[in-house]
Amino acid sequence: MSESAPRPAFPAVHHAGSPAFPVEQGPPPVDPADARVEARRAIEAVVLAATEPVPAHDLAELVECSVDVVAAICRELADEYQREGRGFVLAEVAGGYRYQTHPDVAEYVEQFVLEGQHVRLSGSALETLAIVAYKQPITRGQISAIRGVNVESTLATLVKRGYVAEVGRDPGPGLATFNGTTPRFLERLGLASLADLPSLGDFIPGPEVVEALERGLRADNDPRLDAVEVEDVPVTEAAPEAEAEAGPEAATDAEPAAGGPDDGADDA
Repeated sequence: MSESAPRPAFPAVHHAGSPAFPVEQGPPPVDPADARVEARRAIEAVVLAATEPVPAHDLAELVECSVDVVAAICRELADEYQREGRGFVLAEVAGGYRYQTHPDVAEYVEQFVLEGQHVRLSGSALETLAIVAYKQPITRGQISAIRGVNVESTLATLVKRGYVAEVGRDPGPGLATFNGTTPRFLERLGLASLADLPSLGDFIPGPEVVEALERGLRADNDPRLDAVEVEDVPVTEAAPEAEAEAGPEAATDAEPAAGGPDDGADDA
């Protein structure tokens, strides 16, 4: 009985052009169009779930694409919502993206929000916040000098609300705290950066208005001075007429009242 030949570990016979050993194949290539659609869906979901504006670089890391691609996708989404007349918009605020209600439906949102849920800032707080926004970094003493009042309590309120925060220290004596606005300030105002703040030149009157104010504040144009002159003239002119009407008898009666050496002679 002849010994049988050992069986090979792998089949020796194979078709022409096919490998003799099995080759592990990777996943099929991803269609770029499908990847972009998936990135759009991911950006929408993340921005919707976030409670704060999401920076573009965070979204780029998440969907594994460039920041420019993320910015282009966000612009496409914003334009799409605008064309469809949605009640919300995708806005770029405080260095990131977030969903917010459309300005056209603000009155409905105001009716929905409970009255008193949002406490408004006082006039002094708004003035202090404006000074910090335009002059930052700025110390508390500098703010007080501009407003002319002590702003300690007002500044504490703004810090508590999250609109102002410490941004550094003055290297001078005392190491005073420098104050500046926060991303929450930009978020509430709907601004992408401080560069979007309106220019102060828009609130300064023109040279003709300033000149008119200066003319009105001059002392020689003070209407109160004219009123004093009008009142003084009749008093001065009326004195001779009163003496003429009184006659010589009135003048004689007035002489003893003045007193003099003749008083003693009459008594004697």
